[in-house]
Amino acid sequence: MKISVFFILAALMATIFFNSCNPQKEKEGDWIQLFNGEDLAGWIPKIAGYEAGDNFANTFRVEDGMIKVRYEGYDSLRNRFGHLFYKDEFSSYKLRVEYRIVGEQCPGAPGWAYKNSGIMVHGQSPESMELNQDFPTSIEVQLLASDSLVQRTNMNVCTPGTNIVMNGELILDHCINSSSAFFYGEDWITAEVEVRGGEVIYHIINGDTVLQYNKPQLDERDGTYLKLIELNGGDKMLSKGTISLQSEGHPIDFRKVELMVF
Repeated sequence: MKISVFFILAALMATIFFNSCNPQKEKEGDWIQLFNGEDLAGWIPKIAGYEAGDNFANTFRVEDGMIKVRYEGYDSLRNRFGHLFYKDEFSSYKLRVEYRIVGEQCPGAPGWAYKNSGIMVHGQSPESMELNQDFPTSIEVQLLASDSLVQRTNMNVCTPGTNIVMNGELILDHCINSSSAFFYGEDWITAEVEVRGGEVIYHIINGDTVLQYNKPQLDERDGTYLKLIELNGGDKMLSKGTISLQSEGHPIDFRKVELMVF
């Protein structure tokens, strides 16, 4: 049976019209895989007390297709907080990770770090950190779990060396809670951070936006301020920076780390 050219053209036009009226939010190929599922290529560890690149006690490792943060090589944490930095800086993007907090806390870790980890955005480089610096100057998106011992919201924000603006007011408090529910158990959770340069940052958990704030900036009260404002061209406002995954004393797994640049 012959099909007329007119019929083919009509079908093609209908398909184009349908697709233009129904755009996909995330087309195939939009997401860049920052973690290749095999090794830590492209990532740089920085653990307090050790030089950038020194992965003390194999804290960050890849097993079973996941980035795992583990502490078998620690006698005690002794404030050896760590961060695994991606090699490039970014400005406007959406970062998506799938994670789960598992197992038992490292001996010697502080109580506030129980079932606590994080994603750092708009951060300084690992090479610019002091040898014994606990946390990079950055915006921290907390990854938190609850159980019978502790209940708290998830994806709160903390500001090591930085400040943020909420509802037009400069926030000097170190941490602000989100509006999320409590998350129990060791289920996989999807955490997204939407960063719009120096304008606005959104925290999104399993598809729900639970926190937003504006104008991330260096904190003049912090010891890193003078050094980092010079590196930032004299501007205290933050519009770009590193991304890192935290090692804060409780084991955590990441099975996906991907980025969509705007």
